[in-house]
Amino acid sequence: MKILMVLTSHDKLGDTGRKTGFWLEEFAAPFYVFRDAGIELTLASVKGGQPPVDPKSDLPENQTHAMTRFKSDPAAQKDLASTVLLKDMRSADFDAVFYPGGHGPMWDLADDADSIALIESFYNSGKPVAAVCHAPAALHRVMYKGEPIVKGKRVTGFTNTEEEEVQLTHVVPFLVEDELKRLGGLFEKAPNWESFVITDGRLVTGQNPSSSTAGAQALLKLLSDLQPAARGSNAA
Repeated sequence: MKILMVLTSHDKLGDTGRKTGFWLEEFAAPFYVFRDAGIELTLASVKGGQPPVDPKSDLPENQTHAMTRFKSDPAAQKDLASTVLLKDMRSADFDAVFYPGGHGPMWDLADDADSIALIESFYNSGKPVAAVCHAPAALHRVMYKGEPIVKGKRVTGFTNTEEEEVQLTHVVPFLVEDELKRLGGLFEKAPNWESFVITDGRLVTGQNPSSSTAGAQALLKLLSDLQPAARGSNAA
């Protein structure tokens, strides 16, 4: 089984002069969920190479077991430092795609033509798409059968109130919750910072960093559920 993880290459937090990027837990936790399940992983980013880590995600109060494991894993660090170019990726080479969040995706992946086309290709070929926290922003220009991919689907993502708590409501290009609703998504949420994941059809979305592990596990379950159907279609 092969999964593609797509990371942001954007490191500027709007006009604040502060740095951003991907949220380390949202990469590290799914990375090990997939690795421990025997998944073959490919890491890609918009610009390739080492994607920027949001410095806030690595503060002492944000440390997790997965992050500690990553920091003592030279092979994983090497993988992250040498991500391949997103534009070279093809859905035919993978079984699913997973997008970690952090604020970075709001600026590059949300409007990246290669990312949009890739997600559409995965979805059109019957393969799952998963995104956690701010990464559902990468869905906001993705279409399926002429409609927004999230229209009529139960979805979640970083909430308006969570954005208020981190005081970035007026910094981000748009609010994930508001945008998913505007596109016709049936937005659901748990209390701030609690793990919350929704699977609707072939779309998996997670609310916040706490949802990273559960989001990855939900994607694996979805892949497992889809396998018999895939075998059946192959037999036919």
